[in-house]
Amino acid sequence: MEKRIGSAPTLVYPESDGEPMAETPKHQQVMIDCMDVMRSHFRGIPDVYIAGNMMLYYEEGNPRKSISPDVFMVRGLSKKELRTYKTWEQPPTLDFVLEVASPSTYARDFNEKMEIYAKILRVKAYCIYDPYHEIDPYFVGFRLVGEKYEEIPLVNERLPFEVLGLELGEHEGVLRLYDPVKSAWLFTSQERVGEAENRASEEARARREAEAELEKLRAALERLQSSE
Repeated sequence: MEKRIGSAPTLVYPESDGEPMAETPKHQQVMIDCMDVMRSHFRGIPDVYIAGNMMLYYEEGNPRKSISPDVFMVRGLSKKELRTYKTWEQPPTLDFVLEVASPSTYARDFNEKMEIYAKILRVKAYCIYDPYHEIDPYFVGFRLVGEKYEEIPLVNERLPFEVLGLELGEHEGVLRLYDPVKSAWLFTSQERVGEAENRASEEARARREAEAELEKLRAALERLQSSE
């Protein structure tokens, strides 16, 4: 049987830049948790796409023109699987980007990346966060005004992001999203499961105690009846 030899594309857009997902497990966890909470919050909206650590290409025909946001959100794009993000195939404007920073990345986060996000990708809201608090500022947010970023002031130690309808802040030392409508912090899937398990355990304990108390009352009633 004659073998058919296909041809590979002449222009390749790599799916990885060869760099690790994050510098430390703590940086990685911030990214994973943020994506998890955002996906859960927007799960009922079909055209909100959330991803992270994905190669994003912003000039067709030039694979060197790329960037890899730690976490990003795009409205107007369905929840589908993408291997890379190409702005000539997907919406060219991003709504939100989070960069989890460190002393070795902050210069790029505040300069080169900030320039690309503002002038090329037109990212409406940009947040930089250092979980170890080693850079200054370690937590800052911006909104796009024209082609420049304007710093968002903290409100109750949180950054309100209009594009998300949510606020970002530290809760018990961990970066979390806050829903101002419900006046509540939003938790990860794992945290919600743990909370549900704890609640079920507490309800079971309360039920056992109520049954034990009822049994005591029955026994007391039987003793009174037998003594008459």
